[in-house]
Amino acid sequence: MAAPSPSKPDPAWTHAALYERVVDALRAIPAHFASGTVIEGILATDLQTLNAPLGATIEDQVVETLNRMRPVWDPGERYQTFSFHRQAQTFPDVLLKADRDGQEVILGIELKGWYLLAKEGEPNFRFQVAPAACAAADLLVVVPWALKNVLSGRPVAFKPFVIPARYAAEYRNYWWLEVREVQAGERHIESPPGVAPYPRKSDKIADLPSSDKGGNFGRLARTGILDDYLAEMRGTLLAGVPVAAWLSFLKKFKQ
Repeated sequence: MAAPSPSKPDPAWTHAALYERVVDALRAIPAHFASGTVIEGILATDLQTLNAPLGATIEDQVVETLNRMRPVWDPGERYQTFSFHRQAQTFPDVLLKADRDGQEVILGIELKGWYLLAKEGEPNFRFQVAPAACAAADLLVVVPWALKNVLSGRPVAFKPFVIPARYAAEYRNYWWLEVREVQAGERHIESPPGVAPYPRKSDKIADLPSSDKGGNFGRLARTGILDDYLAEMRGTLLAGVPVAAWLSFLKKFKQ
């Protein structure tokens, strides 16, 4: 089994230019992100618990930011009747679709917020959807964030990780089957039948490994696909101190 490669939608696709502008907009999110949430009075020892109460709020605010960035992804005003919508407990998290009836979907985004000072030190989400559930234009996007003054202030966003969702699913399976060091009998993944893009909430769309004793299937950060990005983000400065140093300090202080 050969390693998969990222692919883009067909250049002849009607919305190919829009797709490229949406990717540009996603990468520009840090410059446009604005949060109305303000955190004050938190103890340093409680910092690493912030992701639980704020994670979903940050993701909602990323969607709001994308809609405010309409001049970036729709400069010709061709898509005035479309906007980004968040949908709960359904893949993908966010759809760029028609406002009137929502029937016409252009692309989807599986959106993951990542608190840079979370104790895991890496995004710990599981991405388990089958490749067939991902349309060619769908994206997996991880948006890192932290408080402006580390201990207080508004959340600020940092450089996102953006890859095609189908590629992420294919690479996850490749790593699970070909790269992991396990016994041969554990190298099998069962894909659900009849999977298609933009499923209903009730549809079964997750790939299932034959053996997953540690419950790690779908943890993309463990496949190596984010390694270069994670190294870059650990060097990001918060109040003049690298993220890696903050994590080391918080871990040592807790111990």
